[in-house]
Amino acid sequence: MLLGSNPLIQVTPGLMIWTIVCFLIALFVLKRYAFGPIQKLVDERQQRIRRALEEADEARDEARELLEEHRKLIGQARSEAEEILSEARQVGKAMQQRVKEETEVDRQRRLEETKRQIEAETRRALEAIRSEVAELSLVAAEKVARKSLDDKDQRRLIDEAIGELDFSVLERND
Repeated sequence: MLLGSNPLIQVTPGLMIWTIVCFLIALFVLKRYAFGPIQKLVDERQQRIRRALEEADEARDEARELLEEHRKLIGQARSEAEEILSEARQVGKAMQQRVKEETEVDRQRRLEETKRQIEAETRRALEAIRSEVAELSLVAAEKVARKSLDDKDQRRLIDEAIGELDFSVLERND
């Protein structure tokens, strides 16, 4: 087999020219009608991808800002909650102290009232005892004197008897 005998390997100048002309026409048609629109579609897709990436970066930055803002708001809310809780504790303590003071004032008032009542009752009892002692003294004086005394003598005897009695012992036992 000779190299020149195969028709596919043989160099034929007319066929070569027509092959080059057809190739150039096909290249021109492809460039004009296929490569341009394909390149345009590739460029548009590349622009869309670039815009999508930029938007994604912007969205990520915005999400980071929102996250930081959210964290700040949570921190503020926690500090406000702590302030409110602290204030509520202070109000509770103040109310508790006020109730305690009011209770103490009421207790002191009742204690003073009870003391006044006891003193009044003690005075009434001492007056009753004095009156009774005076009556008994009068009866005893009448029996001793065996006569009825007039008002002036009765009064003098009562005053003398009361003057001799020591009521301070009764008053100290309250």
